[in-house]
Amino acid sequence: MQRTKAAALSAGFFVVAPGTVVGLIPWLITHWRFHQPLPGWGPVRIVGAVLVVAGLIPPVSAFAEFVKAGGTPMPVAPTERLVVSGFNRYVRNPMYLGLLVAIIGQALLFGNPRLLIYAAAVWVAPAAFVRWYEEPTLARTFGAEYDAYRRAVPAWVPRLHPWTPGGMNR
Repeated sequence: MQRTKAAALSAGFFVVAPGTVVGLIPWLITHWRFHQPLPGWGPVRIVGAVLVVAGLIPPVSAFAEFVKAGGTPMPVAPTERLVVSGFNRYVRNPMYLGLLVAIIGQALLFGNPRLLIYAAAVWVAPAAFVRWYEEPTLARTFGAEYDAYRRAVPAWVPRLHPWTPGGMNR
């Protein structure tokens, strides 16, 4: 796939999927209203804001890595090669994990515990998708290359040091 087409499809998908997950649905839950669940909540809000920003970095980066690889993160328009660059060198699911961190950050920022319940649902749905669709599909498509990657890089808890395919890793 041409990079221009991959970039356009990825940008549209980013607005629709992550945009809904960390934008529209949290807004429907909070209407961006701040609550003070406990006295002295101000410093917690700062942590929440940092988590929102930090959580958005891996998905944006991962989308760019898919475009560089000539495809998209969408199952209907995948890359022809296994994407093991960027944040994917630390954790196999940087997009889902980053969005989860952003939602937890929103819960702290807005002081809204309903966002924590939503965060749990946001983790369960992708975890099931990864386990029952994505991992078997990648194993069939990329075989031994994906098996080596899956053995070296955790699904949900990032490695401390980046994994390098075929290289020396810690």
